[in-house]
Amino acid sequence: QVRLVESGGGLVQPGGSLRLSCATSRLTFSRYAMSWYRQAPGKERELVATIGSFGGIANYSESVKGRFTISRDNAKNTVYLQMNSLKPEDTAVYYCKASIPRISNYWGQGTQVTVSS
Repeated sequence: QVRLVESGGGLVQPGGSLRLSCATSRLTFSRYAMSWYRQAPGKERELVATIGSFGGIANYSESVKGRFTISRDNAKNTVYLQMNSLKPEDTAVYYCKASIPRISNYWGQGTQVTVSS
């Protein structure tokens, strides 16, 4: 059974940093594009960042560009999201997704990030 497990969320003050991790298992990790999404209360889930398979090009939403960095370690089957200069509007549940377009998608269970003073 494929598993994606996010970790690293928590409470941080505005301007602070967090690093999220998403560890995968039973997945040919290097074949999958990996993404981070987030969902704030009362809002739709939105794409935050994507990195291609085999460590390809990374793309970011405009709201996080320049502050967040997505990376992957294919040897550890893990994707990361480094989040700097956090703002209260970054507060959300963050989810990772593994995908091969038109073939398969897998989601993690999410990790809460709260940015508040």
